[in-house]
Amino acid sequence: MDSQAYSLISKQNAVPSQGTTVNSLGTLINETDLSPIEQARQVLAMESTGILDIAKRLDINFEKAIDLLSQCQGKVVVTGMGKSGHIGCKVAATFASTGTPSFFIHPAELRHGDFGMMDERDLVLAISSSGETSEIKLALDPMKRLGIKIIALTGNIDSTLALFSDVALDISVEREACPLNLAPTTSTTAALAMGDALAVVLMMKKGFSTEDFVHSHPGGSLGKQLLTVKDIMRSGIAIPTVGLHSSYSEILTEIDAKKLGLTAVCDSTNSLVGVITDGDLRRTIIKFGASVFAKHAKELMTADPKTIAKSSLAVEALKLMEKYSIADLMIVDDQQRPIGLIDLKDLLKAGII
Repeated sequence: MDSQAYSLISKQNAVPSQGTTVNSLGTLINETDLSPIEQARQVLAMESTGILDIAKRLDINFEKAIDLLSQCQGKVVVTGMGKSGHIGCKVAATFASTGTPSFFIHPAELRHGDFGMMDERDLVLAISSSGETSEIKLALDPMKRLGIKIIALTGNIDSTLALFSDVALDISVEREACPLNLAPTTSTTAALAMGDALAVVLMMKKGFSTEDFVHSHPGGSLGKQLLTVKDIMRSGIAIPTVGLHSSYSEILTEIDAKKLGLTAVCDSTNSLVGVITDGDLRRTIIKFGASVFAKHAKELMTADPKTIAKSSLAVEALKLMEKYSIADLMIVDDQQRPIGLIDLKDLLKAGII
């Protein structure tokens, strides 16, 4: 091998010294030659390349991992040490929020009582770049004795962790984005991406729906955005309703009884044909004078009122109410029969406003 070729290979395999980084060709660049934005782009490019590389290496083992996860009758217990532990916490949270009961256990705590949180129905997802993390290795034999299945996310498929696992997924990366090639950066991004891939594919396999997601996020802003009209509407006796031929007195009594400031007007088939509000009653007194008391609902109502289906998102109901400056919205079925009502106060109580 000539000296020039040896020099190039040495540069490609070298651990960069402080103040240097590596470009896409594997050669060292002095960081002072790059602006902060250029340095950041290099980091992002290296980490995205790491994810693309593990995507290319996906094989039958990923499908085996999904099968094990879908067959798990207990919880998915995620464990990892150091930076892998931080990633593991997020992965466990993603599983839990997408329909798979899951929690994180620190591997060092497993040998000090936390094995009591697990049983043979559970499955362990162990994250270790080296696959030789001592705290995880010490927990492998007790896991096997419990009969717990193990899925490994590791950068070393020949490691102790990989050999002990039922399935090992390769998350190895060529190098870290850290210019010293030391701080876990690309490797932790790869582990997080693989954890997300497992959670999302499992979510789809289980048929996890928008409704399921809302139930997993009842107090969060995401859950509120996904609340449907059905979740917050008033129904049954709470809906003020009169007939086309109801008298002024009957209309007033119904509005007063339900305390909503309006009533639906329905025809003989119970289909919604109009609404009458407090404001409508005031305006008809001005228009008709004393003769208004001889009028019936069909003469006083506002025809063709704005409506919404119960399957619509609650935020869509709010947009409709804001667009037409109305405080109440009727919910109807496929035959235009009123089945519920939403008031601005209902949206406020649900946190939509």
